[in-house]
Amino acid sequence: MSTGRRAGRPAGAPQPRREQLIALAVELVGEHGYGSATLGRVAERADLSKASVLHHVGSVADLLRAAYEQVLDAMVEEVGAVVEEAGPSQRPRAYITALVGHFREHPHHTRVLSEAIVHFGAVGESRDRWGPLAELLAAARGAREPMPEGDLRTAALGIGGAIDAIVAERQRDPGYDSARAAEQLADVVESTLLSPAGR
Repeated sequence: MSTGRRAGRPAGAPQPRREQLIALAVELVGEHGYGSATLGRVAERADLSKASVLHHVGSVADLLRAAYEQVLDAMVEEVGAVVEEAGPSQRPRAYITALVGHFREHPHHTRVLSEAIVHFGAVGESRDRWGPLAELLAAARGAREPMPEGDLRTAALGIGGAIDAIVAERQRDPGYDSARAAEQLADVVESTLLSPAGR
């Protein structure tokens, strides 16, 4: 009679917790896309039965949504910590370089987030994306006198698009120097949006 446990897993060995299954889902999606993160594949990587995976995560949709949320939370926490450590005038640069750096260090996260848009419509409000960056730009301007003119909403949208393009290019070409690209983008932002007027 089958116990549902895969061969090779010692009897009585602790089962991976929900967090470990979510991490496996992130790996699978990062490697092959959302279609690859089936219960069967997650169960195989975890050396569990499908029933055990379902017990921990509820459903494959719940697992994939949890993977998306975990990746998003990790990105926000890591980038937020770097930005908080920087002084107000340096926070736009910290944001740009930390965000690009996060995706360079965690390439699977790029695909998880991009495919979540297709599978879950997980975009959120537009302001949720450009608003925080616009606030960082405004605070950086306030720390520099005299303040230059310009539309920070449009600037934040443009910077966000440039960050996305840098991350996507790194995903397509692992040899692309995204760290240098992030620094160049930060230089452009500082020279065009944050430099004192007249300089």
